Amino acid sequence: MLIKKAIFPVAGLGTRFLPATKAQPKEMLPVVDKPLIQYAVEEAYAAGVREMIFVTGRHKRPIEDHFDMTFELEVALEQAGKAELLNVVRSVKPPDMECIYVRQAQALGLGHAVLCGQRLVGNEPFAVLLADDLMVGEPPVLQQMVEQFSEWRASILAVQEVPAEHTRRYGIVDGNPVNDRVVDITRIVEKPAPEDAPSRLGVAGRYILTPGVFHEIATQPRGVGGEIQLTDGIASLLRREKVFAYRYKGQRYDCGSKEGWLQANVELALSHPEVGANFRGYLKSLSL
Repeated sequence: MLIKKAIFPVAGLGTRFLPATKAQPKEMLPVVDKPLIQYAVEEAYAAGVREMIFVTGRHKRPIEDHFDMTFELEVALEQAGKAELLNVVRSVKPPDMECIYVRQAQALGLGHAVLCGQRLVGNEPFAVLLADDLMVGEPPVLQQMVEQFSEWRASILAVQEVPAEHTRRYGIVDGNPVNDRVVDITRIVEKPAPEDAPSRLGVAGRYILTPGVFHEIATQPRGVGGEIQLTDGIASLLRREKVFAYRYKGQRYDCGSKEGWLQANVELALSHPEVGANFRGYLKSLSL
């Protein structure tokens, strides 16, 4: 496979979801019946990734526990003859998937989190997935990006059109269109004001990066918010390598915000094979 390793930066404190995140990681917040981090891991697995690298912090043990074997639970389900539920539990971590955990001792930004995975990635291209961004696509969004990487053999950033008033929330790219979905990036700016934004193409939480980005991140001064920004590292990489933006096919839910998380719950519940029909009926019964 082209991309075998993925980094999941999961060390953030999730303050926007307090008090729900006081004792559990925001990445373990459920959307219908699966935690956010599992959606991201399943997307990576579907794209051929088999080595999942979690950059964690304190209070993130539930993530490790989630992808570990739960002997007591499995035995209880087996003895109760609940084969279907047993399969659900076992499918969380397929046998050929490896989970590795590395600590980010200080929250110094997304660039720093990615840098924490450098030794484990080594000298090969890798993916970065932000679990806050729940992406639904067919084929899965990272799989679409791996297909693009196989064509261009260069770093690929997932992008989407964002409203002008939201440019302060994103890394914004500018460049030359290659086709209707791919842009050859000429510059990238972290969280610009609307009047300074070079375009309205915002980077969503999926990246495929070449290992050259590690050197660029490591030599960056602190950026926006006093943090080591991944965007700044990519901006430096542009001086040495091609970087492409890819307009993915699919839907992104910003589950770092309460509204986005609620939207994801509603829309994914409506398409859920088990609860979808009844839930749709319930929503229709509400006099909104």
